[in-house]
Amino acid sequence: MSAISNDWLEPLAPEFRKEYYKKLYQTVLDEYHSRQIFPNANDIFNAFNLTPFHEVKVVILGQDPYHNVGQAHGLCFSVKPDVEIPPSLVNIYKELQDDLGCYIPNNGYLVKWAKQGVLMLNTVLTVRAHQANSHKGMGWEEFTDAAIRELNKEDRPMVFILWGGPAQRKKVMLDNPKHLILEAPHPSPLSSYRGFFGSKPFSKTNAYLEKNGLVPIDWQIENV
Repeated sequence: MSAISNDWLEPLAPEFRKEYYKKLYQTVLDEYHSRQIFPNANDIFNAFNLTPFHEVKVVILGQDPYHNVGQAHGLCFSVKPDVEIPPSLVNIYKELQDDLGCYIPNNGYLVKWAKQGVLMLNTVLTVRAHQANSHKGMGWEEFTDAAIRELNKEDRPMVFILWGGPAQRKKVMLDNPKHLILEAPHPSPLSSYRGFFGSKPFSKTNAYLEKNGLVPIDWQIENV
């Protein structure tokens, strides 16, 4: 399994020494040796490695990785450039177009957002092939909760985008008045019409960043 190699190491170091993490590491390692697991083991911590701790301006929380072949690469909602855009991301793009006028690109590769300070974090970082939520309860939630708590402590403007029930349950950890919390239904086809469409998270995020003297996010994903 890959390791975290940037400034996330310091705030997360205590987690690696805890008993739950040692057990989680061994369980996930065994899963990779015995089953088909996504994402690739070297991509597990991509959300952290692509968005250093001190560069985080926005947090988007997902649930667990895509579970079909070739989709997941360590960023929530994102897929590799040559993979069909999943339905939830199609709806995210529709809202982005309506909100900011961005054109809908031909790919779902969201690394551009991550490199601008958008932490795209799933609450569970691995999954068995074709079995959604199959690594739920193994310990990843404790690890990613620790990351959220560390961000909550940061005395600087930050936006947390919580789509759907599982993400919104993390709100209890977010009590920093410097931070903006945006909540809406999940962008999946099952719930997007209950208030995700029209929620304007992208313009609200950028308005908050600009009001606090930060560079807004360029949300346009380009065609490849």
